[in-house]
Amino acid sequence: MREPDGGVEPDVDGVEQAVSTGLLPGWDEVEQHVGDALERYLPRTSGAVADYIPVLAAADPELFGIAVAEVSGALHSAGDAEAGFSIQSIAKAFVYAMVCDELGHDTVRERVGVNNTGLSFNSVIAIELNNGHPMNPMVNAGALATTALVPGATPAEQWERIRTRLSAFAGRQLELDGQVYHSEMLSNQRNKAIARLLESYGRIDRDPLEITDIYTRQCSLTVTARDIAVMGATLADGGVNPVTGVRVVSPQVCRDTLSVLAATGMYERSGEWLFEIGLPAKSGVSGGIVAIAPGKGAIGTFSPRLDSAGNSVRGQRATAYLSRTLGLNLFASAARPPRTESHR
Repeated sequence: MREPDGGVEPDVDGVEQAVSTGLLPGWDEVEQHVGDALERYLPRTSGAVADYIPVLAAADPELFGIAVAEVSGALHSAGDAEAGFSIQSIAKAFVYAMVCDELGHDTVRERVGVNNTGLSFNSVIAIELNNGHPMNPMVNAGALATTALVPGATPAEQWERIRTRLSAFAGRQLELDGQVYHSEMLSNQRNKAIARLLESYGRIDRDPLEITDIYTRQCSLTVTARDIAVMGATLADGGVNPVTGVRVVSPQVCRDTLSVLAATGMYERSGEWLFEIGLPAKSGVSGGIVAIAPGKGAIGTFSPRLDSAGNSVRGQRATAYLSRTLGLNLFASAARPPRTESHR
């Protein structure tokens, strides 16, 4: 159960998890804030579209969509919330959740890890510094190790299991963008090398090139800002999709996934993100960001212009604005009213 360098063993078996959450504002207020976020940040044109994957370089930089999905099933959107884009690294969070659901908390924690590397998402040095341990599932090494754990007798079965389970998170059938997949397969030599390195350390038990192919496919699924908001809201709602009412994963898996996202979801800037915005989140180089408020809902944004860390410029600002105006920051609190005799 421990990480190679030691770790936390909480010793809480049999102790029931208590849950305490607040509520989002009313429908009209959420609608207003979503629209205001779009209007406020639409003029921002800083950043640049990703170009290290050729097909992503052709993305329309002017697209900007925002969606908020509540755990009640209510959906709010503004701008290009129905524009399709490849899910990219956002898939890591949901593949991790499905593997945790299949194999359990301890098995995945020991194999993949939960600690931030402090290095870039595709770092090879991070693997070597930690004796072949990928450290967490949100960097490419950890995502490849997680993908290798997906049950299935063949790569085709593993891939279909991923597509089906991520579709359950979204509440609709997600499809592969073949153009994105083929473009990425021509430029993913580094991921192939990382997979082979993990194999040499015994962290991948299957053919590393087949695992890289499955990983590339999962990154090439087409989603919208609305889709990723619903996917995030499923994690916020204890594993039940708030739109379809279908249980996708267990409440413990949601807790585990959101904990990992809070610590590592925004790579080496995860601490800064949590400090400023206060929500577990995951970004992708196509311009998507999903941020989750447990018990309340999730924000999905899409805008292709990225900063130097590979995160959407508009998406970060819109998420920060909505976190503040909707009262989503996990660490925000206000003084309670003075106690009366009846409260003592």
